[in-house]
Amino acid sequence: MPSDLWSFTLDFYARPGVEQACLALQARGGNVCALLCGVWLDQRNISFNPQRAEEIRQLATPWHDQVVGPLRAVRTQWKAAAVTDEELSALRERVKGLELDAERELLVRLQRLIQDWPEHDAEHAAVWLNALAGDAGKEAPNALHVLQRVGEDLT
Repeated sequence: MPSDLWSFTLDFYARPGVEQACLALQARGGNVCALLCGVWLDQRNISFNPQRAEEIRQLATPWHDQVVGPLRAVRTQWKAAAVTDEELSALRERVKGLELDAERELLVRLQRLIQDWPEHDAEHAAVWLNALAGDAGKEAPNALHVLQRVGEDLT
């Protein structure tokens, strides 16, 4: 298992079913970077702490709302028109690259936040993931279950 959050995220996201589950949770307001951070914390046996979960949300939400989200909105808005407009398609790909860069920066910031949190035997499987999913996990329980199952398969 990769030791840094970015590498873990790339590896985990490529596993069967994870991308679709993340997109389903994202469509319901879930912050995918925070969710993947939750899977990573569960994998590293970091004991759940509600205050720390709130620290993750306080860091992830503004960056997502002010940086990642607007880039995603532009990319999504251009999707249909980019099919027939080569130049717009090229610009859309550049925006997609910026969106990925913004997600990577968020993951780097999240790792920096949690780097000194001690590892212990986790009390419950996927407790971080469940806590960070919030309402999106309630609205898309099957998608959340996919992330939990794939995370368990890593151990």
